[in-house]
Amino acid sequence: MNGEGLFRGVLVKRRAFLASTAIPLALHPLRSWLPRVGSRPVPSPQQLAWHRDELALFLHFGVNTFTDREWGDGKEDPAIFNPASLDARQWARTAKAAGFRTLILTAKHHDGFCLWPSKLTNHSVASSPWREGKGDVVRELVDACKAEGLKAGLYLSPWDRHEPSYGDSPRYNDHYIGQLTELLTWYGPIREVWFDGANGEGPNGKRQVYDWERIHRTVRQLQPEAVMFSDAGPDIRWIGNERGVAGDPNWCTMDPAAVPYAGADGPGIIDALQHGDPNGSVWRPGEADVSIRPGWFYHPAEDNQVRSTENLMELYRSSVGSNAGLLLNVPPNRDGLLAPGDVTRIGEFGSALRELLTNDLAAGVQGLRDTSELKLVLPAAVTFNHVVIEEDIAHGQCVAAHSVEAWDGSKWKVIAEGTTVGYKRIHKVPPVTASRVRMVIRSALDAPRISRVALYRTA
Repeated sequence: MNGEGLFRGVLVKRRAFLASTAIPLALHPLRSWLPRVGSRPVPSPQQLAWHRDELALFLHFGVNTFTDREWGDGKEDPAIFNPASLDARQWARTAKAAGFRTLILTAKHHDGFCLWPSKLTNHSVASSPWREGKGDVVRELVDACKAEGLKAGLYLSPWDRHEPSYGDSPRYNDHYIGQLTELLTWYGPIREVWFDGANGEGPNGKRQVYDWERIHRTVRQLQPEAVMFSDAGPDIRWIGNERGVAGDPNWCTMDPAAVPYAGADGPGIIDALQHGDPNGSVWRPGEADVSIRPGWFYHPAEDNQVRSTENLMELYRSSVGSNAGLLLNVPPNRDGLLAPGDVTRIGEFGSALRELLTNDLAAGVQGLRDTSELKLVLPAAVTFNHVVIEEDIAHGQCVAAHSVEAWDGSKWKVIAEGTTVGYKRIHKVPPVTASRVRMVIRSALDAPRISRVALYRTA
């Protein structure tokens, strides 16, 4: 997925559009903070649970792990897949300890090698020496998630460079639906089904026309509690880059016609993915995917290129703290384990995240509300460097522009400004000492409901 640069040139135009469509609060006939029922799209229960999970771990694992490649060509010998010490419980324990709630495995990548014993191809773990041909990585992942109280997710690449029927659209669509059905009926609850729009040539030199309507219908029928991710959703959208950075503004609402199918290309696509649409008719929040290493699969040469703890914290602020989910890729190595350096860094990230979010300096303080602001009056001055704002998104997303201000003893001083809020907005600010802080809504698309304003201090 490339093309993120497309949105940069239209960002100013987008903000101007936002300003033109937002309703100044002075013009809002607000008599309370209760939104008008039915005035804005709202998340489904499954989408709301996804928002609250915040963090998911991506596991890119397969034949590429053993060939030291990012994209396989489908000609790999299954015999190369032989992780000596695969331990999915290690993956799950590492994720859980750091606060991640979902593990998403690349059950099949573009090379077509299946990490489960699919009955529809011989290009799978059943043809490998691992576990004497009786292994099933998907089963071990699902069981590990169940044991650790986590959710399991699966990525099934639409592009298959090994399957001979790829490019013969009706035949391959049947094949793909068959594999999808295996994954969604053999393993119990799957909470996120992850697709992309990868669509290269198959072994016959032809391109495939995917039957996305049938694919989505199959997931709904077999796993009704799951959310589906792709460029085009239908439940969760790609955020438009692989850097873990959400747009500003970032609306959970979308115009479904703006990105009609996964892999769609053209002017405005990246902008729509980055920012959503304030007037969109469907709830389709963004998920920001990024790797802890330069590559997505494990490469020994990258052992010293793992992201720093502070960088991971910045990714949290630029994704979850910008109204998106964070999907962090941490690839298992050739032993089938998360590498020691990656485990250490994930643990440090979890500790830093707990340090940031454990002690709300405004906890217990009842905010004073009127039609355009929420004011915190603290018993004594506190020093903070993070402000966290949350909308009650169960009732929709409404805030289009806002500021955070602190009373300096004689006047209100703006310490942070932003556009949308949504599920969560985090402002990192220079240390501020104050006993009165207020969040001011500058414009909104409907009567907003702010559920929380919190103040934190980190070293």
